[in-house]
Amino acid sequence: MNRSARAFWLRSPGHGELRDVTLTEPGEGEVLVRSLYSGVSRGTETLVFRGGVPESQHAVMRAPFQEGEFPGPVKYGYLNVGVVEQGPDGLIGRTVFCLYPHQTRYVVPVSAVTVVPDRVPPARAVLAGTVETAVNALWDAAPLVGDRIAVIGGGMVGCSVAALLARFPGLRLQLVDADPARARTAGALGVDFAAPEDALGDCDLVVHASATEQGLSRALELLAPEGTVLDLSWYGDRRIALPLGEAFHSRRLTVRSSQVGTVSPAARAGRSYADRLALALDLLADPALDALITGESVFEELPEVLPKLASGEIPALCHRVRYGDNG
Repeated sequence: MNRSARAFWLRSPGHGELRDVTLTEPGEGEVLVRSLYSGVSRGTETLVFRGGVPESQHAVMRAPFQEGEFPGPVKYGYLNVGVVEQGPDGLIGRTVFCLYPHQTRYVVPVSAVTVVPDRVPPARAVLAGTVETAVNALWDAAPLVGDRIAVIGGGMVGCSVAALLARFPGLRLQLVDADPARARTAGALGVDFAAPEDALGDCDLVVHASATEQGLSRALELLAPEGTVLDLSWYGDRRIALPLGEAFHSRRLTVRSSQVGTVSPAARAGRSYADRLALALDLLADPALDALITGESVFEELPEVLPKLASGEIPALCHRVRYGDNG
């Protein structure tokens, strides 16, 4: 028996639409999931919406269940929480997280879903993909007790990193952002806040997530000798200039990248993608992370909402999409 669903597609850069989808009956080793919530990250996903994925990165930037190709038409997204309606007995009725685009119902392999712990509300679990990025970044960065750390960029990823770092003992930690409104988010996460010009220097580590040239340059300025900038920003098709003259070499500074597409080699041997995602979901038991969800709309409004998110007309960290029983 075939059943219908609806999905959000980017028809062309800047223009989205809802399309009808026909689902096949789930087979052996598959589940049918009814979406409860999905999330829009204002970083990567709004860059995709604007058509800013460079051709050289089309293959690298594919989402696990993406359909179509950049710049469009494409069905793109990776933060979905739903309830299993059909599948193995042990999963029916369970709330799961899946790296799936915005769609009312979908069929995926059992291996593609991760059960959300009972102590994590489904509405918060949409943050799992971003907290997973933060986990991988901290595996890459390997902060030490007592480190002096700045996180530049109070967006979804930067705030997730800061929230996890707030649990480390003995750190001097600041969230740095040009928007003074981010001070409220920092306070909710238990993290000190500073404007870029007021940020404390002599840092052992600066995690950069502002996706701006100015932010990355300021990250270098804040480092102590032998310090490291871990860059989590993705700039799409933009070129970034850096001040690598002056004292960059004499201070022996390091700039390194981190990307969630590969499990950090610094993680414990044998850690898999599934292990990393399960850890991220477990960390979402902390209610302080609700501060990262700053807006909500219903699924049917996505074609009107995403342009406003991409332009900044709707300011958001994670914008949550709510689904009714409309599959």
